[in-house]
Amino acid sequence: MFFAQESVFMVTTRIWDLPTRLFHWLLAVCVLGLVVTGQVGGDAMVWHFKLGYAVLTLVLFRLLWGFVGGHWSRWSQLDLSPTRALAYARGLAPQTWVGHNPLGSWSVLLMLGWLLLQISTGLVSDDEIANAGPLTSMVSGAVVSAATAWHKGPGKLLLIMLVVGHVGAIAWYRLRKAQSLLPAMWHGDKVLPDTVPATHDGSLQRGLALALLLGCAALVRWLVSLGA
Repeated sequence: MFFAQESVFMVTTRIWDLPTRLFHWLLAVCVLGLVVTGQVGGDAMVWHFKLGYAVLTLVLFRLLWGFVGGHWSRWSQLDLSPTRALAYARGLAPQTWVGHNPLGSWSVLLMLGWLLLQISTGLVSDDEIANAGPLTSMVSGAVVSAATAWHKGPGKLLLIMLVVGHVGAIAWYRLRKAQSLLPAMWHGDKVLPDTVPATHDGSLQRGLALALLLGCAALVRWLVSLGA
């Protein structure tokens, strides 16, 4: 579907491939579940651990997908220039981007890195009541104590702040800039100039993503089994 706008042809272009979109929504559900089950405690901790393994699988998948995934999902497409990030925050840079804008690029890395840190500390945490991470037997008591204090304290609080900030940013773009970020992450498409390269999102790409996901799941299962 083409239409003219200021002598530039616009076309509906696939930006976010299906694996990236599924990753995004699955991660959102799992992180929400982690926060809820962590607060509830008790029997809910069984699901807390399962969701933690799922998040670790998803994060590992996304790290790999950033090298072999669709064009706009690759790490090479993230704009990590501090100068441009500052200019964007001050409104001195273009406010519409094909993929992640400079601030969004940094937020992606921050969220993935923080989740990886939080899951890692959870693997060696012990509440000394009924729940212990699967790898606590492989580290010293001092490490377990430090990891537990971090996981249940600053780590959890800052993760909640990141999630709230992420949701707040989406709402801010919608209300203040009249830009809805969610539709593109739902169906994958944006209306852009026809000079913008589209992301490959065919059966081959999706098959590769499935193989990577299964490989990451197997790796996490092996990792968890080390403490058995």
